[in-house]
Amino acid sequence: MSWADVYPWTAPTPGRPVVRQVYDQVRAAIHAGALKPGGRLPSSRDLAARLGVARASVVAAYEQLLAEGYAEGRAGSGTYVSADLSGVAEVAASRVESDRLMAPAAAPAPSEVLGRLSLPEAPLAARTFSNGRTLMDARAQDAWSGSTRRALRRLDAEHFGYSDPAGDLGLRTAIADYLRAARGVVCTPEQVIVTSGAQHAVDLAARALLNPGDRVWLEDPGYPNTWQALQAAGARGVPVPVDRSGLVVSEGVAQADDAKAAFVTPSHQFPLGVAMSMARRLELIAWAREAGAWIVEDDYASEFRYAGAPLASLQGLDGGERVIYVGTFNKSLFPGLRLGYLVAPHALAAPLSALRRLADRQPPTLTQAIVRDFMESGQFAGHIRRRRLAYKAQRDALAQALDAQLGDKLDVDTPDQGMHLIAYTRNGLADGEAEARALAGGVTVRAISPLHHAAPARQGLLLGFTGFPASAMDAGVARLAAALR
Repeated sequence: MSWADVYPWTAPTPGRPVVRQVYDQVRAAIHAGALKPGGRLPSSRDLAARLGVARASVVAAYEQLLAEGYAEGRAGSGTYVSADLSGVAEVAASRVESDRLMAPAAAPAPSEVLGRLSLPEAPLAARTFSNGRTLMDARAQDAWSGSTRRALRRLDAEHFGYSDPAGDLGLRTAIADYLRAARGVVCTPEQVIVTSGAQHAVDLAARALLNPGDRVWLEDPGYPNTWQALQAAGARGVPVPVDRSGLVVSEGVAQADDAKAAFVTPSHQFPLGVAMSMARRLELIAWAREAGAWIVEDDYASEFRYAGAPLASLQGLDGGERVIYVGTFNKSLFPGLRLGYLVAPHALAAPLSALRRLADRQPPTLTQAIVRDFMESGQFAGHIRRRRLAYKAQRDALAQALDAQLGDKLDVDTPDQGMHLIAYTRNGLADGEAEARALAGGVTVRAISPLHHAAPARQGLLLGFTGFPASAMDAGVARLAAALR
């Protein structure tokens, strides 16, 4: 029996490179044992004729097989299957026999943690009211381009080797200077650790602070990714209700006074948008000190306050003893940047840096160089000032359009800070149904009732306003109104 009869050779089909298809067939024939170790491969001319391809394609496929060790050349004799592939046929035969005798093996069971996590959200198009989107004006884009060109021209030595897992010291110094001036954070550059964003920082904090089974206060309703990060760390989330003054500390004490930590969004609570009152801030810090617990302050949108100066950070009020402060450039600049930071108490700086190294070794040095230049040149502060004015106008335009076009269905809660607003539904309109109808109509809104745990679920829609100019709000609300009616 010739080589042509021991394997089902087929002509290549359109859509994939011919050389790759030839290579795949010859390799499959070797794995199946149709072409034996030490046996001669078909001549390139004969195989080309059999497959109906150019001889050069077979020659290229053979060269790849030679490079990978599947084949070996013998001077003046041709090309042969490598003699040291004797195990290949045995493995193939064993696989066939196993398939004949046994049912297919079950896939390995995932860990319990994976079973508790929800699937990642599918990326959404830039539909009106998608949350978390940002804008940059032409001035900021030009400045960003300049910072990028300067970083590329320098291309310093640190880009060509591994560096500090906590991040570039120059950028950490710029972050510390900014936080002291803008947020009243008490810190040195050595306490700053650069992360890929707020979520990365929250995950690091959870791993550093908690043991499996530890109880943790979480806002109810609250940010779902924080809940999942705590679940992944093996912690037991204790839902603590939120009212107009923020986290109800007395409820947390009543439910779990022995909690090891509290994860909060005090500047702009997610999703309700309220700011934690000063009385509650001081009450929370007092509990943490007395209980020996930690506070993780996720200050994800603190730059954007539209009525007065930003509120004092919990970290600054505490003096940095019990609070891990979390911030991000992904909201102040743009989400695709993937750069954030945390400020650790002195006792936790080294352990958190070690965890950050184990996660992904270090932050990207080139991105850090660009952001550092953008900050040190004064462009970051100017960008924030302009964005604050623009986002306020966008918020107001959205609130006005909702009142005018959907006042009978939605009750708008206009926040003094943040990047989204909540419109509570009226007259029995279910927020889950409204979300689905809006999406079908080309508009993205998010139902807030699924974000509740033990607290009574209030029906409402979360609408982002920072990623869309004020001029787009009327048309977007018109599409939402059409979908809801």
